[in-house]
Amino acid sequence: MAKEITMTVSKPQDLLPFLLEQFSNKGRNKVKMMLTRGQVMVDGRIITRHDHKLEPQQTVKVLGTASGMGEVLHGIRILFEDEHLLVIDKPPGLLSIATDQEHERTAYRILTNHVRAASKDNRIFIVHRLDRETSGVMMFAKHESVQQALQNSWRDSVLNRTYVAVVEGEVAKSEGTIETWLKESGTKTMFVSRPGDGVKAVTSFKRLETNGTFSLLELHLQTGRKNQIRVHMQSIGHPVVGDRRYGSRQNPIGRLGLHARLLTFRHPVTEEILTFETAIPVAFRRLFSQRNAPKG
Repeated sequence: MAKEITMTVSKPQDLLPFLLEQFSNKGRNKVKMMLTRGQVMVDGRIITRHDHKLEPQQTVKVLGTASGMGEVLHGIRILFEDEHLLVIDKPPGLLSIATDQEHERTAYRILTNHVRAASKDNRIFIVHRLDRETSGVMMFAKHESVQQALQNSWRDSVLNRTYVAVVEGEVAKSEGTIETWLKESGTKTMFVSRPGDGVKAVTSFKRLETNGTFSLLELHLQTGRKNQIRVHMQSIGHPVVGDRRYGSRQNPIGRLGLHARLLTFRHPVTEEILTFETAIPVAFRRLFSQRNAPKG
């Protein structure tokens, strides 16, 4: 399968039966392998579960395969590539780098295979991470020296990091700044600590939309702490939807409602200022258009 195939769901059903109907000319094992390899996206999110529930009007996309070290290159849109850097739009559901539980299907592994298609000696180096369920703009280096240059000058090199988030409840203020001290618990969960204890974290926000039940926020990171936006939203009583770890009780979009929308930085070699911006995810927008639509 060399090209993307896009389908629209017409009736409620599980994902695997849907795919088996659409690809009746393929065996069951081949269809299941599409899921295992991360070739299947539902409304822009990689899905691997066979029993994932589909609803009418959802979009299912099956991505074509690409060779390279036996790995499938899928789900990642490359926004920029030169001899020093790779900038991507990472889909939700994809790890940035391997964990004890997942080694194969990661952005790092997929991009490593991508650069090694040109030369087996090529490598990539992670500069910063996005949580598995967070989508959006992410940067990798192609040389260790470039990685170190970016990480050592991160505060000066990165000029703008903008996220969008869907949070629970109606955020009363149209804009504001959250400034706290954060610490990490024994279970690797971040929490707000007393002033001076831990690391300082500052997030500014602007309300873009609200419908009384949910709010769409634009957020700017002034510091880059682990889970900063997620714990800051919990601290003001408006957790990110789908974020059970940080207090969310609702998941109307079937994913974590957090997307790294924009990244502006100074190129570590050419010193050119580059900006990469992605669209607000359709699932985020749809939530507000549905609730705001006039009733007949």
